[in-house]
Parts: sequence; structure tokens; C-alpha cells
Amino acid sequence: MSGAPKVPKDRILVVDDELDFLRLLKRSLVKDLDCEVLTASSGEAALQMLDEEPVDVALVDMKMPGMDGLEVLEEMRTRHPWVTAVMMTAYGCVELAVQAMRQGAYDFITKPFDHETLVFTLQKALERHRLLRENMRLQRWYQGQSAFQNIVGRSPAMRRVFETVQMVAASDLTVLITGESGTGKDLVARAIHDLSERSRGPFVAVNCPTVPENILESELFGYKKGAFTHATHNKIGLFQEAHRGTLFLDEIGDISPAIQTKLLRVLQDKAIKPLGDTKMIKVDVRVVASTNRNLQEKIRSGTFREDLYYRLNVVPIEMPPLRQRREDIPLLCDHFLKKHGAELRRPHKTISPELMEIFLAREWDGNVRELENTIMRGILFAPGDEIRPEHVGLMSKRRSDHIFDDASFQQLPYKQAKEEVLRRFHRQYLENLLARCGGNVTHAARQCGLERQALQQVMRRFGISAEKFRKPSETAP
Repeated sequence: MSGAPKVPKDRILVVDDELDFLRLLKRSLVKDLDCEVLTASSGEAALQMLDEEPVDVALVDMKMPGMDGLEVLEEMRTRHPWVTAVMMTAYGCVELAVQAMRQGAYDFITKPFDHETLVFTLQKALERHRLLRENMRLQRWYQGQSAFQNIVGRSPAMRRVFETVQMVAASDLTVLITGESGTGKDLVARAIHDLSERSRGPFVAVNCPTVPENILESELFGYKKGAFTHATHNKIGLFQEAHRGTLFLDEIGDISPAIQTKLLRVLQDKAIKPLGDTKMIKVDVRVVASTNRNLQEKIRSGTFREDLYYRLNVVPIEMPPLRQRREDIPLLCDHFLKKHGAELRRPHKTISPELMEIFLAREWDGNVRELENTIMRGILFAPGDEIRPEHVGLMSKRRSDHIFDDASFQQLPYKQAKEEVLRRFHRQYLENLLARCGGNVTHAARQCGLERQALQQVMRRFGISAEKFRKPSETAP
């Protein structure tokens, strides 16, 4: 009968030119850390071993003949950057150890050291390596996906959200999802439920602002027959409906102080009391809440309870607005074209280059929801296979040379017209600047009087890449 597959042991490489020290250290570390220990008596031998064997942590002596510890560290960071390095240094050479940490070492230990200190240092290094390894695994997985639990995105901002969702789903902690309207907070709440052990239980969602205050209490907690006029039967509340599942309280920032107080009690006691009842009823519910409001400001103004905020904000997840993840716009467009093209029974359509340029530069106050609605209009109103700016009520960038003579521009509200002028100015100015500088951002920043990082930030805001202004020989392969 074959057992479960063995989990591979952690591997530590010890590098020191004293052979007796290596043998002694190997015996003790194998016993105390339950790991595999490899040894090398020189820097050159260590690097050769790293090229041939996977290693998690390298414990490297600073002073060795031939290649010293700093040289080994430098080579190791170049050839094997995932290995966690701990440096050993003689007493009085702390400056060298600090230099090593600046070059990428995780920690250092001073000789002579006691064995317990060494074991503790290596345990921390191994734990750090496991976290890095798991993070790399998640990143590799996300890079191969255009959608995570029906949430589309590959941008760094969305990958951070996906990683948090994946990790928090395995727990039963309360989650508070914040972000502007239309960023997909409801999709994240559903993903947390679907990836959790409660996925077989119910997912119950309530949009708090849409339910009047006098009804919201009975909706959440239920009531007994005769609790009030017209209460002709017992009603099960949403907390009871979500028993052994997840209750999603959407836009919780808009609930009244009275409901806040009762909700706080439920989160503390894990029990509810229906209206008109004298008994508390235990509920097993995971609460996920969301809001597009600034709860810290509401706390300062006295309209949201601080203690409830900290009960809800155990694990915060902030959804980035679309303008901070512009690289996801083409992916989202493709997703919505396929989704709504099928739903609306229209032939497959594409986004014209002019419209995509507008999409990438637009501020998207309504975020992903606004983009989705725009694409739905394009699917309906575009007569051919290509959706152009005029099909969705947007102005083509190519008509920007004489914007004040443009009749459609003159019909825009003042604020929107002003934003359009500024948007066109930024894009035209930056594109001309980068074209003159051949896509060299450093030269462009110097020429326009901005810091390089400031210029890059403006370029990202308006979806402008320096790559297309560079000559083929200057473009990275």
C-alpha cells in the first residue's frame, strides 16, 4: 500500500573553508532543522553546486581564500536570485555584514555564535523562502490567466487583489472590500465565498442602501409573528438564510447608526435576535462587506461606529479604479465583446484603433461598469464588424486639431469639455515629446522639465508607452 507522496525537505547549503566546522554544522542542522544540508569548502564550489542542485537557503562565510562571501553573494544574486542568503562574519566585522545586506543578503550572524541563535536565524530564512516560493507560484499561475473567478485582469494591482482573495478565502475572517463604484467589489465577494470551505453553503447578498431602514432590520434579522402590524407569520432573516455560508453586505457605509449597533452585536456574539423574539439564535456566517465611502471620514463625522469598522476591517481589500489598471482595458474589452455579443445575439465585433486609444486615455469615473455599458452600446449600434467612437458617443482623437470648431465638442457640458481639452493636450504633448526624443524617457523628462518618475506617472495615466516611439534597434527583445 503506497502512502501519500513525501514533501521534499528544505535544503541548506553551508559554505566555509574550515572542513571540521562544515562537518560539525551539517550533523547538528540535519538533526535540529530536519532538513538536507549540503556543504562547500569554497565560493567556487558553492556556485557550481548551486548550478546543479536546487537550494533554499545558503549560509555563507564572509572570509574565505579565493572568492570571498561578498563575491559569492553577488554571483548568487545574479544566477540564483530565489536563494535566501545568510552571511557568517567574524566578530568586529559588522560593517561587512551590513554591506552584504545592502547587496541582497537576508540576514547575518556573527562568529562565534551559539547554536540556538543559528537555528533560529535559519528557521526565519527558511520561512521567508517558503513565502517567496508560494508568491512565485501564485504569480506564475496568474500570468497564465486572463480571468480569476470571473474577474478579468493581469495588471499588478489586480494580481495583488487575486493573491489576497486566494489567501483570505482559506480562513473565516471578516473582509471589508473598498473601492469606487463599478470596480467589481461584488465579484470579489463572490470569489472569496467560492474559494472558501463555505462554497457549498449559501451566498446571500443584500444591497444595503436599496432597502429602507425600517425594513432592513427585519430583512437582516427576521421577525416573529405579531412583532408589529402586518407581521402575520414568522420571517427568517438573511443571517439565518446564510447559515454555514457567506453574507455579503454591499455598500455597508450607508446603513443607519441603529442598524450599525445591532450588526456589531451580531459580529461579537455570533448570534441574532429576531424582532419580537426573546431568545438569541446562534448563526454560523462569514461576513463580507463592501463600501465606496470613506469610512474613516464617516467615523470622524460621527456617522459610522469606529468599533464596527474595526470588526469589519479584519482583512481589507482595496479595489483599484480602472484608471490605475489601464493595461487591463484591452482584456476587459475582449471579455465584454464575447460576453454581450452572445447575449445580444450579435455577430462578433472588434474595437477600432481610434476607439481603443480613447478607452486607454479616458478617466472612467464609472470604472469597469462604465466600460461594460459603453461596449454594450457599441455592440448594439455599430452597423458593421468594427465599433468606432461615433457608435458609442465618443469623439475620435484624430479630430483633435480643431476641437473648438467641432460641433459635437461644443455641445458637451463645461466640465466634460474642459477634461477633453486637457486629455487631448496631454496626449498630443507627450506623444510629440517622445517622438522627438526617440522614446527615451530620461531625455524627454530633461527636455520637458519633469522628474523622470513624474513623467512616467503622467504617461501611465494617459496610457502612453514609450516603446512605440523607439527605433527597432533600441527596443528590448
